[in-house]
Amino acid sequence: MRLLFLGDIVGRSGREGVLRHLPQLKAKLKPDFITVNGENAAGGFGITEKIAQELFAAGVDCVTLGNHAWDQKELLSQIDRIPQLVRPINYPDGTPGRGHTILPAKNGRHKVMVINAMGRVFMDPLDDPFPPVEKVLNIHRLGGARMGPAGVDAIIMDMHAEASSEKMIMGHVLDGRVSLVVGTHCHVPTADLQILNGGTAYQTDAGMCGDYDTVIGMKKDAAIYKMLRKVPGERYSPGENDATVTVCGLFVETDDRTGLARRAEPVRIGGRLGQSLPEA
Repeated sequence: MRLLFLGDIVGRSGREGVLRHLPQLKAKLKPDFITVNGENAAGGFGITEKIAQELFAAGVDCVTLGNHAWDQKELLSQIDRIPQLVRPINYPDGTPGRGHTILPAKNGRHKVMVINAMGRVFMDPLDDPFPPVEKVLNIHRLGGARMGPAGVDAIIMDMHAEASSEKMIMGHVLDGRVSLVVGTHCHVPTADLQILNGGTAYQTDAGMCGDYDTVIGMKKDAAIYKMLRKVPGERYSPGENDATVTVCGLFVETDDRTGLARRAEPVRIGGRLGQSLPEA
């Protein structure tokens, strides 16, 4: 199976960059399943149902979230009816939405599970992410129908966290049991995309889909002023220069029998960072 994962979409320019480049990525890579992190898609803060539906209409199969999940308050009353939208699994019991979902692949033959978790190091204090992830993986095992009715053909884990060590630990803990562990939140693509010893593809951070002539997606002047002066300035807002928007993520090809990765390559396409587009 072919999996395409795109990093955090930041604001209008990030959304438009994804929508602009998705047709080319779909035509060249022919992904069976597309996941994006959309927690900054609405003006840099959260996501709305309307934006999520625009992404789904463009061919995105699942949208993951993170610490900005509830910045658009209306999502609290909408998320339960959107099975393709996944918030971190370690929010407390009773939080709206779901921390994992199982969806059909585009080929109609395979089932894909997407899990979203949020780290706790330098982040909002949530429940420990490891126990709920383990609970889900004890029920739904990688390997498709041969693992029984609860088996799935691919498992994608979005670890939304600040600390690279916390993301790496999740990768090693899940190695051999999921298809992909990929970090989000830092908005900078890391150069450590690899296949771990057990067959799980791993990257510490997928990077963002947004304007890279910024400070992690936000306009430079406000961020610089606040850092240098240590006083409140204007509200942060996403960069809007389409010429410097780059869409970042990764492409993973899995073994249909095991669901583990046999190929993993970076994806970078747009106007700022060095380009990387895998061969078909």
